[in-house]
Amino acid sequence: MTDEWRGWREAAQAALYGDEGFYRSPVRSPKGPAGHFRTSVHASPLFAGAVARLLTGIARELNTGTVALVDVGAGRGELLTGVLEALDAGPEGPDVAPYAVEVAARPPGLDTRIEWCTEPPAGVTGLLFANEWLDNVPVEVAEADAEGVPRYVEVRTSDGAERLGAPVTGADAAWLERWWPLSAPGERAEIGRPRDAGWAGAVGSLTAGLAVAVDYAHGRDARPPFGTLTGFRGGREVRPVPDGSCDVTAHVALDACAAAVTEAGADVRTELTDQRAALRRLGVGGDRPPLSLATTDPAGYVTALAAAGEAAELTARGGLGDFGWLLHRVGLPEPG
Repeated sequence: MTDEWRGWREAAQAALYGDEGFYRSPVRSPKGPAGHFRTSVHASPLFAGAVARLLTGIARELNTGTVALVDVGAGRGELLTGVLEALDAGPEGPDVAPYAVEVAARPPGLDTRIEWCTEPPAGVTGLLFANEWLDNVPVEVAEADAEGVPRYVEVRTSDGAERLGAPVTGADAAWLERWWPLSAPGERAEIGRPRDAGWAGAVGSLTAGLAVAVDYAHGRDARPPFGTLTGFRGGREVRPVPDGSCDVTAHVALDACAAAVTEAGADVRTELTDQRAALRRLGVGGDRPPLSLATTDPAGYVTALAAAGEAAELTARGGLGDFGWLLHRVGLPEPG
């Protein structure tokens, strides 16, 4: 990549999704995202099982023969593979049309039922699920200067050095004022407009069903004063350098994403919760099995204990359980 100063959005877009970018280069990331950071999908098959139960419930509500499962930011298809395995192993479930939405090439050996695409299919009914997608939608970074004026942060692509650029104006300034106002010198924000637009577009692709975004998140009343921009490489958090060698990510203002969907005029009913609460509703609680089971069924006890440990990780405070879940019921009534 050329050594030049760019805004963070342009720099991250090239670093992540360019021809030699982090998510597209098989040399830089041969194992995909799983080789660099641990998501709920990689932590336990219980997560895919929960999504399978969510899909089954939506299929019942829709009362349709075939239901779509759209995985936005599908990585190497791990979630779709896990959901299909869970459905195949369980009682008779819905007929599923699975779609993987991803910029990287289709991995070899993937279940042939999965359709690989670069955009969410339009006009489908079912479940659209975006697990840790929005945090990788590149955004501009702003910082308040010595006078408290928000300015774009520019970054040098070769080493991640930063400098302040032009004042933030127009729609970006309006977004900051509404969702992440800056005042004190040195305060920083990630301007989430591209994520708002991307999520509203994804939700708009559903004719009816449920759209879910799961991500690192924060609300307007608790924005981090210095932003959240960071990098990951090889399982470790690193300084974000937009040269294609590492993931570049920032937490998501899910409340702004929710408002963008509503303001786009979609017929939606919206809920914003955390992963702990969402997974508990789907039967993933992390409770330990009764000790008496160790006497009556030792093997069953060991299996249940392992599952409880995995569930505890998925719902842990201070960890995966704090992830935000943004849910939109599209064209559906309030659940009974």
